[in-house]
Amino acid sequence: MEKFYYEVIKQDEKTGARAGILHTPHGDIETPTYMPVGTQASVKGVMPRDLKDAKTQILLANTYHLYMRPGDELVKAAGGLHKFMAWDKPILTDSGGFQVFSLAKLNKIKDDGVYFNSHVDGSLHFITPEKAIQIENNLGADIIMAFDQCSAYGADYGASKVAMERTLRWLDRCASAHNNPNQALFPIVQGNVFKDLRKISLKETIPYAKYGIGIGGLSVGEPKKLMYEIMDDMLPNYPTNIPRYLMGVGSPDCLIEGVRRGIDMFDCVLATRIARNGTALTSAGKVVVRNGAYKEDFTPLDSECDCYACKNYTKAYLRHMINVGEMMGGMMISLHNITYLNKLMREIRNAILDNSFSEYAEEFYAKTKGTYK
Repeated sequence: MEKFYYEVIKQDEKTGARAGILHTPHGDIETPTYMPVGTQASVKGVMPRDLKDAKTQILLANTYHLYMRPGDELVKAAGGLHKFMAWDKPILTDSGGFQVFSLAKLNKIKDDGVYFNSHVDGSLHFITPEKAIQIENNLGADIIMAFDQCSAYGADYGASKVAMERTLRWLDRCASAHNNPNQALFPIVQGNVFKDLRKISLKETIPYAKYGIGIGGLSVGEPKKLMYEIMDDMLPNYPTNIPRYLMGVGSPDCLIEGVRRGIDMFDCVLATRIARNGTALTSAGKVVVRNGAYKEDFTPLDSECDCYACKNYTKAYLRHMINVGEMMGGMMISLHNITYLNKLMREIRNAILDNSFSEYAEEFYAKTKGTYK
């Protein structure tokens, strides 16, 4: 039996939505699923124990940041990410490519790799596809991503084509360098917002997609409507026997629309980032508890949520915590947001199994009153 394999349990009759199970060495993942982001090997403000209570199935950690600090060799010496961060469920590491291009103070992209200066101390580094795979092998996640070049939204056709073609050449090198049977390599489709480039990238990427496939370069500034158009165009051409992972997408409406278009896995820092600024994702829509309207609101963030924050604290209290700079405010809202997104994905999955996904989506938009659009 393969260490990694994917089962499609149910295909929705009206849409591209589907429910499945991804089997990994550290446990099964029921899909569709949302992955909280633990950039530095820690989900900001949320302990592993609480992530499990929130029914988190898999975490994402960031290769670039862990390569910078504390270093992939140190993580390897600690026994890999699972032991280092005390998380015994599945972990996915991205390739670090997006951060190299977006965070590095300076970078120079060549066909052999990327030269860049660290955003931490300015030191010069050079990462090749082979080096990226070596770093991810050292980190030891269950799922690792191929090193890719993400072209920025607004890039012209020529630049987007160059980045897409380079990503394909790098993918071949990543596949050749990867030889760890305990890790599943997911390649990444690029092509910016150009449908023909996406189609070429997907076709050329599929032969490398044994365990899963990533969709990169979306939700990077383009209008949501355009992102959905690109996804609609890609849907008929996906392989059916592997999970599809839409990278960097995590707002509730995008989860609904992504699942509608055949996506199985999502990740995003949104849940914890906006929590630290006092914004909660709830079943009734977005709630900005920092606002004065909640000064004397002694109800929970979400009456349909059973997380620790909702069972114990009111909007008025959490507003006070946020406004006086107490870190517990951000911690509690972060825990709630992750709990909410995990629950949303379970409800979506159950709706697919019940052949009621379209009805569930309509009810979601009616209850949230457009606050997520």
